[in-house]
Amino acid sequence: MGLRYYSAMTQVIIVGFVCFLCPGMFNALNGTGGGGQLDPTAGNNANTALYSTFVVFGILGGAIVNLCGVRWTIFGSGFTYALYSGSYIYLNHTGNSSFTIAAGAILGIGAGILWAAQGMIMVSYPREEEKGHYIAIFWVIFNLGGMLGGILPFAINYHSDSGSLADGVYIAFVILECLGAFLGLALAPPAKVTRDDGSSVVLVKYTNLGTETIEILKLFINPLMLGLLPMCFTSNFFYTYQFDNINGA
Repeated sequence: MGLRYYSAMTQVIIVGFVCFLCPGMFNALNGTGGGGQLDPTAGNNANTALYSTFVVFGILGGAIVNLCGVRWTIFGSGFTYALYSGSYIYLNHTGNSSFTIAAGAILGIGAGILWAAQGMIMVSYPREEEKGHYIAIFWVIFNLGGMLGGILPFAINYHSDSGSLADGVYIAFVILECLGAFLGLALAPPAKVTRDDGSSVVLVKYTNLGTETIEILKLFINPLMLGLLPMCFTSNFFYTYQFDNINGA
């Protein structure tokens, strides 16, 4: 059976390419160490600001997605990745890191919301027995973004004597991340998505802010959720080193 636009698989592939172009390019840029700067201080401070807000909006993101919907939250969040990459152009020309640090904090907000929307799609769209297959397809597409995006700094900066990335590298990342944001609008409304067996996806009922707040607080007394915290910690702890001085050395 060929892919249908309203099929769950098509929607997972679309969100995979959104993450290919947005978080994938972010990983490629930050994977150079210090945001591609000879002095990693600005990149380090921007990442500190980023993950400080990411912690908060990683918790609040689900409520925001429930209230605003998947397409518009992914669309808006995608531009925070472009803002972050673009801030390094300003840093290249002024040496002032304030904008880059602020862009990092804003990206933390956007990333928390985008990954909440992605998680909603991955959990609710496939049937239970299909989830491993769908998740694998998503992660292959997403991680190809970091791999292929890593070619950009190498190709554009190959003949440069500068220790920092050229403006052209950052401009390329901004363009790709903006494309990823607009691709979010290609996602179908959840109410129209159907699985291959003809069943509809489990819809999230939009509620009010008070109800969403209560549901978030309940997570902190859910033993299954608390049991995931050590794995969540270990899965991201290495970014502190990978995105900072080690890769920039």
